[in-house]
Amino acid sequence: MPSTRDIRRRIKSVKNIQQITKAMKMVAAARLRRAQERAISSRPYTEKIRAILSGIAGSNVAAAHPLLAVREVRKTGFLILGADKGLAGAYTSNITREVVPKVQGDSVHLLTVGRKIRDYFKRRGYKIDQQYTGFSERPTYQHAVDMARDIAAAYTAGEYDEVYLAYSQFFSPVNIKPTVIRLLPVDTSAAKKEGEQTGNYLFEPSAEDVLGLLLPKYLETVIYGALLQSAASELGSRMTAMGSATENAQDLISKLVLNYNKVRQANITREISEIVGGAEALK
Repeated sequence: MPSTRDIRRRIKSVKNIQQITKAMKMVAAARLRRAQERAISSRPYTEKIRAILSGIAGSNVAAAHPLLAVREVRKTGFLILGADKGLAGAYTSNITREVVPKVQGDSVHLLTVGRKIRDYFKRRGYKIDQQYTGFSERPTYQHAVDMARDIAAAYTAGEYDEVYLAYSQFFSPVNIKPTVIRLLPVDTSAAKKEGEQTGNYLFEPSAEDVLGLLLPKYLETVIYGALLQSAASELGSRMTAMGSATENAQDLISKLVLNYNKVRQANITREISEIVGGAEALK
C-alpha cells in the first residue's frame, strides 16, 4: 500500500497537469472562436467557385487551359492537411484513417501540411514530395498561394495526372468530418450539387485570359478554405480533448484524496492500537 507521502505527491502532480490542460483548453477556446468565424464565412465562396469551375470543366472549353486537361492517370498527388502539434484527441488519426486506404501504391505521391501528418507517413515509407509546416493553427492566404503555385506547376509539368485534397471539415468542436475532394482535374460533380449549369460559355477577351486568372484563383481559394476548416477542426479537437483531460484529472484527484484519507485513517488506527497494546503490556 502506498504511503500518505506518495499519495500527496501524486495528488500534487495530477493537479499540476490539470492546470496545464485547463490552460490549454482556454487557449484553444479563445483561438477557436476566430478560426470558426473564418471557416464558416469562407465556405460559401469556396463552394461557389468550385461549382463555377466544375461547370466550366464540363463545357466545350475544357481543353483551353493546361489545368483543365484530363489525362490518363499514372501519378496521383495527395495534399493532406493535418496538425503541427499533438494533444488534439483523435484529430490526426481520423484524417489518416480516411486517407490511408486511398494512398496505396507507388503511383501516389504526398504533399503534407503539418508535422504530425508528415511524421506519420514518413515513418511508414510513403513518398512525400512537399512538406509544409509551422502554420496549421494560423494559416494565411499566402500559404494557400504557395501551395497552389507548387501544385499547378507540378500538374502542368505532368508530374501528377490528378491531385486530391484531404482535410477535416468543421461543423462544431465535436462534429468534424474528414473529407477528400479532387482538385485537379476539376470535378464536374460539384456543379451538379450547387445547381451550376454546364454547357457553352462566352469569354471576353478570350478563354485563355479568363481561365489563366480564374484557375489559379480557384486553387488558392479551395486550398485556403480547406486550411481554415482544418485550423478550426484542430483547435476544436484540442479544446475538447483538453476539456476531457481536465475532467479526468479532477476525477483522479477525487479518488486519490479518498485513498489518502483511507490510508491516513488506517495509520491512525494502527498507531492507536499500538499505543493501547503497549499500555496493556505495561500493566
